[in-house]
Amino acid sequence: MQTATKYLAAFMLSAMLSASASAADIWVAVNGSDQNAGTKEQPVASLTIALRKARELRRLNDASVKGGITIHMGQGTYQLQETVMLRPEDSGTADSPTIIQGDGEAQTILSGGIMVNGWQKAGGVKGLPAAAKGKVWVADAPMIGDELINFRQLWVNDKKATRAREVDAPKMSRILSWDHKAQTCWIPWSKAEQKIIDLSQIKGMEMFIHQWWAIAMLRVKEVKVQGDSARLWFEQPESRVQSEHPWPAPWISKKTGNSPFYLVNALQFLDQPGEWYLDRLHQKLYYYPRADEDMHTAKAVVPYLETLVRAAGTIDHPISHIGFKNISFEHSTWLYPSKNGLVPHQAGMYMTDAYKLKIPGTPDKKGLENQAWVGRPAAAVALSYVESTVFTGCRFEHMAATGLDYERGTHNNKIEGNLFKDIGGTAIMDGVFSDEGQEVHLPYNPTDKREVSSGDRIENNLVNDVTNEDWGCVGIGAGYVSNITIAHNEVCDVNYTGINVGWGWTKTVNAMSNNTVFANHIHHYARNMYDVAAVYTLSAQPGTVISNNYVDSIYKAPYAHDPVHWFYLYCDEGSSYITMKDNWTPAEKFLRNANGPGDVWENNGPQVAAEIKANAGLEPAWRWLLKYRTVNPANQPINHKE
Repeated sequence: MQTATKYLAAFMLSAMLSASASAADIWVAVNGSDQNAGTKEQPVASLTIALRKARELRRLNDASVKGGITIHMGQGTYQLQETVMLRPEDSGTADSPTIIQGDGEAQTILSGGIMVNGWQKAGGVKGLPAAAKGKVWVADAPMIGDELINFRQLWVNDKKATRAREVDAPKMSRILSWDHKAQTCWIPWSKAEQKIIDLSQIKGMEMFIHQWWAIAMLRVKEVKVQGDSARLWFEQPESRVQSEHPWPAPWISKKTGNSPFYLVNALQFLDQPGEWYLDRLHQKLYYYPRADEDMHTAKAVVPYLETLVRAAGTIDHPISHIGFKNISFEHSTWLYPSKNGLVPHQAGMYMTDAYKLKIPGTPDKKGLENQAWVGRPAAAVALSYVESTVFTGCRFEHMAATGLDYERGTHNNKIEGNLFKDIGGTAIMDGVFSDEGQEVHLPYNPTDKREVSSGDRIENNLVNDVTNEDWGCVGIGAGYVSNITIAHNEVCDVNYTGINVGWGWTKTVNAMSNNTVFANHIHHYARNMYDVAAVYTLSAQPGTVISNNYVDSIYKAPYAHDPVHWFYLYCDEGSSYITMKDNWTPAEKFLRNANGPGDVWENNGPQVAAEIKANAGLEPAWRWLLKYRTVNPANQPINHKE
């Protein structure tokens, strides 16, 4: 642990948040007006206008900003109609930061969602299953002008609803085969299904398929039934990428079963409480309420904005010294899978192009047999080229993809004491993975080191029930980063890996170095995906130390491609110059795969001192977050290896 750096960061956080005591004040209220002056008596209505007023104070060098600026946001839900932008002109200084502060815990909400109102009992609806008739409600789908809002999530009374699926959760079916040349898939299609499913009513249907350590979402173009089977064709580009790339691919195995899947998003699948379907053609939203929901009073929200807040600095003019405190960010969407399908690579990165090499080998890797280029999911809060920013006491909930993303060029930022819960993708991301134009196996090492995220600290956050949309995402994901610290977080109930550090599958020296993963508590992970670990590393990263973490309770994934391919700690391809020591795990079930030189493994396993377990996870000042933790709600079995 780099003690000096830790205390410097703590001082920075304290200074930023206490500086507000003598700061200029701007007030925001849900019943305010953007024509107001922004005083406590006459608050403005939006954060955007409050930021503009703060920007003007700094531009005019107003004497009131000497001690900083505090934007006080009153209690209530602020429904955003556009992304709130932060720019270099919004920067504070170490002595005069800008703090955006909510009024109390979880009382100030920035929402990218839209309420759905006007629910009525649905009458006779063609195509609705018999079991659902008389139980389904319908509302007009939300519109902007004459354009229908598309969405992939619905929350009713803050509980995520399920897109209508063919096989009821958590069950899945098994594919019969995958024809890579024809780019088609054969699945079982029983006589019962033939009676229920009307092939003329499947427009918009998707296939959700489990493949090794990731899942794909494929838009179904056509279905042809032959006997007790059906052949599926898919839209482009996902049809080609899914069929050409070898890793991860549909799993075919007599021993453990072929890749599981389910079909989703058709009215005829709407047969269980908690399921919904958006009829885009007729602009109607159908929902089958759960037993405890009254649709006359229920709060139904669909996400509209992909990004709620974006901080966009430049490499020469970064944004600095801005903090968020006690702000809840809710309801973000992500529509890439609806427009392109989603073919995964790893850790939530999706492939834009990929294929197998006929002749293996690249200058950096002689045996490499595939090429891939990836994209990055949208984030509810995204930052690039920022320094000394802070998020503390904030909540990130009800999101389609990533929660908080420090994309590139970020330095000495602090993410401490926040709740990340009910998130479709990764909770927190930091650093470049691969840019869209760079092949994923090429080491990233820019000449201008300001591009490389460094010195960021991710500490004392509760990450719970994330990756619930894209199962292949991770709890906390760091790509090409240096000198970052991931410490004292609790990560639980995730579908794949808890903490991922590294990218690139390369032993070649690159931008990564001196990272610290210390005293985190990671448990109840790998709910659905294997080839997995609580802490997973890739590539060379000299000086990186992973120590004093507490790992336990890895799920028995019901559809794992290989039921024993799970681990507590995992250094994967190219991992080099990494020290792994003093981590408590229930057994010595570790994997070192194709590692490079310089790794040190020392004293990991159940013999590690009990005080390591006791001191891992949230530090005392942040344990109040645990009241929001839910663990293993489905009572899923846990793996044990003595």
